[in-house]
Amino acid sequence: MKKVILFGILSAATFRVAAQHEHHHMPAQSSGKDSSMAPMKHDTMPHHDMKMDDDMNMTDHESMGMMSHSFSRNLPMNRNSSGTAWLPDASPMYGYMVHTPKWMFMVHDNVFLRYTNQDIARVGNRGAYKFDAPNWIMGMGQRLVGERGLFRFNVMLSLDRLTEGGNGYPLLFQSGESWKGKPLVDRQHPHDLFAELSVGYTYMINKDADVFVYLAYPGEPALSAPTFMHRPSALFNPDAPLGHHWQDATHITFGVATIGVRYKNFKLEGSSFTGREPDEDRYNFDKARFDSWSARLSYNPSAEWALQVSQGFIKSPEALHPDEDVYRTTASVIHSKKLNNEGTINSTLVWGYNRYDSEHKEHSLLLESAWSQKKNAIYGRYEFVEKSTEELNLNESIFHDDKFPVNAVTAGINRNVLAIGKTNISIGAQGTFYFTPSALENLYGKNPWAFETFIRIYPGLMK
Repeated sequence: MKKVILFGILSAATFRVAAQHEHHHMPAQSSGKDSSMAPMKHDTMPHHDMKMDDDMNMTDHESMGMMSHSFSRNLPMNRNSSGTAWLPDASPMYGYMVHTPKWMFMVHDNVFLRYTNQDIARVGNRGAYKFDAPNWIMGMGQRLVGERGLFRFNVMLSLDRLTEGGNGYPLLFQSGESWKGKPLVDRQHPHDLFAELSVGYTYMINKDADVFVYLAYPGEPALSAPTFMHRPSALFNPDAPLGHHWQDATHITFGVATIGVRYKNFKLEGSSFTGREPDEDRYNFDKARFDSWSARLSYNPSAEWALQVSQGFIKSPEALHPDEDVYRTTASVIHSKKLNNEGTINSTLVWGYNRYDSEHKEHSLLLESAWSQKKNAIYGRYEFVEKSTEELNLNESIFHDDKFPVNAVTAGINRNVLAIGKTNISIGAQGTFYFTPSALENLYGKNPWAFETFIRIYPGLMK
């Protein structure tokens, strides 16, 4: 508990200092001292009104002195997400921005100081409770290169190993990765200290077309929707989805190379990457293998929608089952809409499918939504995932080689109570109702409830 309190104090102090150095606009360009200070050049950027327009629904980056998209000089930064994935242009963005004459930097973060209790009524024997602090912080920078180039880098860190311990936090029906040579079940694993170290370069063919390359160690291949940590619909929820390893578990991959091409609002990309998930040492750099592949097609039909379909082959993802490979297929729809008075509603639908062989095929589905209005937010999540006897570490002599449908519904509230500079501090609570498969009621009980309450520290909304 002392570590959690100390971590919260240090986080708040750090973010307050960062906020004091934030600038939303470039220095005045009328001085004539250095035209390179302009974030976007007149001959390479489209011109739009300061208000949102119907065609691109994007603001004029040049007038506002803001970043463009990380992989296009002609797209808004609100489309940025994890790896090379797309969000809708209408997505809210939380962070701190700093400008220099040639560079633009941004910092995002999310910290929860939390108490969680999985199975508050003790109807089963697999629940647990804990004081902990799920967290991450990401910094990014970018600059123009010549008349058509764009360079960017990302650094993402997490202190989960310190605040969660080696076996992570309790989460009923969750599975994936290991601790001390045993599978983690009913727990969410901690993230690595280095969750992303990446660089990217984009060459603009014209305002409608780009080609780009993304290299990371670690990083995220072109597979699935944006990872849950970077979806506006999931920012208020401290828990990872139960279908994480069916959908977006490749977001920390030690060795990624992606190439892609954009034409207007379509994007096609492919990746070579390391299939093995991070090992139990959360502070090291795992071996790069480049033994897996993925391909993704993305399409943003309007400013409020982002769609993708993707397919990947993942070589030996689990260290405890080195002979098992996975073919993963995903599809997702993300919707973002701006409301009056700084309000937004953000929703995500994700389907993920793992195929190990002809006898082992498992589906997952996630639907989540978050409504926020100034200081208040209400959010929810529905999940369905098929988990096997092996996934849940069950006795095969009793449960055989079965597959169990798991359903869970989560609802939560969040309210901002304090602002320190550009940093918000809020309080929140959420509950989860699990629908236990009848065959597992002796272990989990019939319909266990989970409850958690937390203090959240995060940047203010960028306007």
